Amino acid sequence: MSDGHDGDRYDGGEYESDDRYAPAPGQERTFAALPPAHGRGFAESWWGRAWLKALEDTALDGQQLKKGRRFAREGRVGAVSVRPGRITAVIRDGDSSAYRSDVLLQELSEADWERLLGMAVERAGHIAALLDREMPPHLVEDAAAAGVELLPGIGDLDPECTCDAWDHCPHTAALCYQVARLLDQDPFVLLLMRGRGERRLLDELQVRIAARAEGHGACGPADPADGSGAARADDGGVRADEAFAARDILPPLPAPAPLPAEPGPAPSLDTETEPRDGVDPAALEMLATDGAARAHRMLAEALSPGHEQQPLPAVLTPQQDAVRLVAEARPEPWIAKRLITGSGRRRAELDAAMRAWRYGGVAALAVLDEEWTPGPEALAGARARLAEAWEEGERPRLRSSGNRWTDVAGGVQLRYGRDGRWWPYRKEGGRWVPAGPADDDPAAALGGSGGPED
Repeated sequence: MSDGHDGDRYDGGEYESDDRYAPAPGQERTFAALPPAHGRGFAESWWGRAWLKALEDTALDGQQLKKGRRFAREGRVGAVSVRPGRITAVIRDGDSSAYRSDVLLQELSEADWERLLGMAVERAGHIAALLDREMPPHLVEDAAAAGVELLPGIGDLDPECTCDAWDHCPHTAALCYQVARLLDQDPFVLLLMRGRGERRLLDELQVRIAARAEGHGACGPADPADGSGAARADDGGVRADEAFAARDILPPLPAPAPLPAEPGPAPSLDTETEPRDGVDPAALEMLATDGAARAHRMLAEALSPGHEQQPLPAVLTPQQDAVRLVAEARPEPWIAKRLITGSGRRRAELDAAMRAWRYGGVAALAVLDEEWTPGPEALAGARARLAEAWEEGERPRLRSSGNRWTDVAGGVQLRYGRDGRWWPYRKEGGRWVPAGPADDDPAAALGGSGGPED
C-alpha cells in the first residue's frame, strides 16, 4: 500500500452495516461524496474549526494528517455515513486501493441529554439557532456549564481503519477533514454523532416546550401576603454587610428583560421646522438607525453567557468609524461623500478599506494600513506555519517583506497579522486589496484569494 500503511484493502464496493452498530430508525444519515476542495479551507464555522482542532491536537503524526488533508482535497472520500457514536466512509488511496475508515465519538448519556434539553428549553435563542443550522458559542458554553461537552476535545476522536494503523492514518484524517465541511453546513451532524438525530431532538424539545408553557399557565402571580421581599414605605435602606449576610434567604433577583426582537425605529426628522445651517436631517436619521442597530447588538452580546470574560472591543477612531458607516449603513451618495472625506482616504482607498472591514472589522483595517516587522519569535512561528501548510514541492515561491509574503508568480499576497492569523490579498489595478477573511492556515487563506491551490 502507498504512504507506508499495510493492512486489508477494501474491495471498493458499498460497505455493509455491521449489526453491532446498527442505529435506530432515523438515527443514521448518509451524505454523498463531496467534490474536491481545492482553494478553500475545510472549516469556515467556528464549530467546524473546533472539530479539526480536536483532530490535529490528537494525532501523533503530522505527516499522516497532511496526507489525509490532501486525500480529502482531491475528492478521495466517498459517501459519509453518520450515526450515533460513529462516522464511516470508504477512502481511495493514492494507488486506487480503498479502505473503510471509522471515527468514533462518545455518545452523550441519557442524563446528559436531559440536562442539555432542559437548558435549551430555557433559552429560546438556542432553539432558534439550531433551526438556523448554527451552533453559537453561548449554546456550547451553556451546555458545558450544565456538565455536557458537545464539541470533541483532545483524544475524543478515536480512529479505526482497515489499513490497521493504530493512530490516525491518512484515511481517518481525510474522513475527519471531510466531516468538517459537513459540520459547516449542519451542526445537527455533530448532535447525531452524540446520540440524537434532528427529528428526535426537535420532537423532544417540542414536548418540553409544551410542558413548560402549560406549567407556567397554571401558575398565578406570587402571593406577597407574607410580606417577604416587599418594600416598606418607611424603609431607609439596608446596610451592605447585613444584605450580604442575608444573601441566602433573600428572594432571587427578577430575570432580566428579554432582548427585543429587533432594534427600535429611528425617529423621523422630516418636520415643518427648518434645520439649522449645516445640519442634514437625512444624515442624522442614518446615524440614529445605525446607533439603534449597534445598541441592539451590544445588548445581545452583553446578555450572552461569558460576556464578562470577553476582551473589551477596540475603540474606533473617527476615520475607522467612517469606514464602518459606509460599509455597514450603506448611506445615500451625498452622505457617503462626507464620510469619505472624514475617513481621510481617497475613493479607491476607501473601497479597499470597506472590503477589509467586511472581512474582519478593525483587525482587518489594521492589516490593510500597517506594515510591520515581526520579532524573532513571531517570525519563526510564521515561517513554521508556512512550511507546514503545503506538501513538499507544492508551496508557492513567496518573497517576504516585513509581515507580507508575496507570490512571485502571481498577483496574490499573504499578510501576517499581529494576532497570528493570515490575511489574503490580491492585486487589482496595481493596488493590493483584501481578498478574503483571515485564516490560521496560510494555504487556506491564499487559496481563498484565488491564488495557488495547496
